[in-house]
Amino acid sequence: MATSGFQFKKFTVEQDRCAMKVGTDGVLLGAWTNVGAHTSRILDVGSGTGLIALMMAQRCPHAEIDGVELDPEAFEQGVENFEQSPWDLNLFNYHASFQEFAEEIEDQYDLIISNPPFFDHGDRPEGPRKLARDKTTLPLEDLISGADRLLNEQGRLALVLPADQEQNLRALLSKFNFVLTRMTKVRGHAQSPVKRILVECSRAISKHTAEDTGQETIVSELIIEHQRHLYTEEFKALVREFYLKM
Repeated sequence: MATSGFQFKKFTVEQDRCAMKVGTDGVLLGAWTNVGAHTSRILDVGSGTGLIALMMAQRCPHAEIDGVELDPEAFEQGVENFEQSPWDLNLFNYHASFQEFAEEIEDQYDLIISNPPFFDHGDRPEGPRKLARDKTTLPLEDLISGADRLLNEQGRLALVLPADQEQNLRALLSKFNFVLTRMTKVRGHAQSPVKRILVECSRAISKHTAEDTGQETIVSELIIEHQRHLYTEEFKALVREFYLKM
């Protein structure tokens, strides 16, 4: 029987009922984010198909991982993908907006991870894909504010964003007493502009800016391809544990 699923090495992501399909942004974020034995509670915001949560489960099989998803079809499919995975007992999905979730949930997390919507389709985005991708459903300020409520003192926030959101991100992090600790600038190929940034943020060690406290952002760059379908060694090393043909 034909399937709409995207087959990874250790799990399959069905996506026929989701407006947002499996994409490079989510895979990069799931592979790039730092995790370890201390990462025992993880929240995937805007979990969609469940891709990033499943990647976290593969990397942290000891962790409890929650997803939160607003769209009912995506929520149901995410639940099904969780149930069909090897880590179904570790994964749980909530059907809610992140804003509602952050107000109501008392749990705290070691890591909040998100590939958030960041397109602007005007005041009334039409169609499920545009709605899923539109930043009005989850403004960046709401995401950081919610992370402030839900992260424990050592907790981290990991995001993938358009490169032009860096200054806005830094301003919002400062507002909520976070600092940008790690950033990777992503290029499609060596001559292309930086289109995405992978960022990891943590709470500031004092009520000052990162510059005041001497906390510096570790900045690196990742190039995905030399040319079409000829991937760089750095990209292949990052995603090798997930993609079948890497």
